[in-house]
Amino acid sequence: MKKFISIIAITLVLFFLAGPWLMTRAGEFLVVDETPLEPADAVVVLTTGVDYLPRLMQAAELYQQGLAKYIVVNGNRKTDLHRKLEKQGFVGSGNWYDGSLAVLEFLGVKNTAILFINAEDVFDTVSEAQTVGPILEKNNIRSIIVTTSKFHTRRSIAIWRHLYESKFELQVMGAREDPFDAAGWWLHGRQIRQLLGEYGGWLYFWGDRLTG
Repeated sequence: MKKFISIIAITLVLFFLAGPWLMTRAGEFLVVDETPLEPADAVVVLTTGVDYLPRLMQAAELYQQGLAKYIVVNGNRKTDLHRKLEKQGFVGSGNWYDGSLAVLEFLGVKNTAILFINAEDVFDTVSEAQTVGPILEKNNIRSIIVTTSKFHTRRSIAIWRHLYESKFELQVMGAREDPFDAAGWWLHGRQIRQLLGEYGGWLYFWGDRLTG
């Protein structure tokens, strides 16, 4: 029993000493920084997920810096329940992109430089890339900066490169105003959920590649 207790005690001490280091590495792995960026045809604002406003602001900043000619925004998600309401006569107020348009115009982006893509059936990063990519090809866009939340940078650019490496020049930029803290995510309940969800997304991505 004494030996067992000693092993437990040593394990707890080692975890206490190495735990923060390991958790920091887990957070840092998710974050990709490809700056300085090369100028691109467009910056694509990923919409699925959380903390959308920082992504939109980052896109406007890249546009103002002359690093992108266009900003691409997608949206108008619809569930089966939403469509059921529409069949019953429900009509939403305004256009689905009005909020994003107002923010971008406020930040100095010309509306002629914004490409809105209707993506009703998008529900995750893979389906978003599968929907947006072909439309960008049709619009003769060949180089892209993907902007998203910091913790989502590595997986999002891996997905886009997996699908379009031979078709687009791809870069990724984490939103500067995104609150994710790789060195202290475990201190914030929301960021804990974000990190766990992101690693779950990685399992789904790799599992789909292996089985597909």
